[in-house]
Amino acid sequence: MVGIVIASHGEFAKGIMQSGSMIFGEQEKVQAVTFMPNEGPDDLKAHLEAAVATFDADDDVLFLVDLWGGSPFNQANGLFEAHKDKWAIVTGLNLPMLIEAYASRLSMTSAHEIAAHIIDEAKAGVRVKPEELQPEEAPKAEAAQTTSNSGTPGKFKYVLARIDSRLLHGQVATTWSKTTNPTRIIVVSDNVAKDELRTNLIKQAAPGGIKAHVVPVDQMIKLAKDDQHFGKERALLLFESPQDVLRAVEGGVPLETINVGSMAHSTGKVQPNTVLAFDQDDIDTFEKLKAKGIKFDVRKVPSDSNGNMDSILKKAQAELDKQNNK
Repeated sequence: MVGIVIASHGEFAKGIMQSGSMIFGEQEKVQAVTFMPNEGPDDLKAHLEAAVATFDADDDVLFLVDLWGGSPFNQANGLFEAHKDKWAIVTGLNLPMLIEAYASRLSMTSAHEIAAHIIDEAKAGVRVKPEELQPEEAPKAEAAQTTSNSGTPGKFKYVLARIDSRLLHGQVATTWSKTTNPTRIIVVSDNVAKDELRTNLIKQAAPGGIKAHVVPVDQMIKLAKDDQHFGKERALLLFESPQDVLRAVEGGVPLETINVGSMAHSTGKVQPNTVLAFDQDDIDTFEKLKAKGIKFDVRKVPSDSNGNMDSILKKAQAELDKQNNK
């Protein structure tokens, strides 16, 4: 695995490393190096050398640095000269760049390959509202990446079906889309489909090159049965609740596994872990899905270990019973 050193003036490197972990999960072989006001170039060089020393001796190393020509770059560049064949430096560090670097390590084994790949994603992460302020070349570049496979005979291929009360947010738009490579993200919800504001926000949150849609459950059932238009489409489905998933499955959407990522707490629900909350209807619905042969993948991000849904439901039921007997 390629080792990554994040280097910056001040605490920026530590902060963006924390942000990356929140979205993509904890990462191996990543070090943050900060250059503080009371330090000199020799201190910074020592920090960088110590960071690289935590990796294996034969690892490729990728430096992600805040500013070209600044002290973190200059000191990293001094170390780089002796390792040009296996090391690389990219400046202009932003969160899309870091997340793309994490995702790229899943399939790329060279620091040079990752460095060349992440530049476009870093640039695409710089956008502006109102949209008319965006330079013309940026939308054109994004449009060139976008391909449409609609109209090709065949049905959807479902690369992920996820229950997430937050729907399309950072972990989905970056982590899950990178690992599943959908052509379309489809939010399946009657409530959201009726809300024009939420629908527009979801469409705007789609990552570059992927179309986002919001459809009611019944419409998703119809789309799933269409074998004339979606033969090359890879669909990532997002549901707010297990009840919507059950309706979709009963209606004929051919799902085999449901990723259970987040279910928000509300009055009357119990929370057996930090991200999932249940009432009795939720528990009963999951049991119905299980009876239909649906498997559960309980993870916030791909790097998490899969939770045991049976144990989680059992704990939730015990907490509900205790709450109801008070």
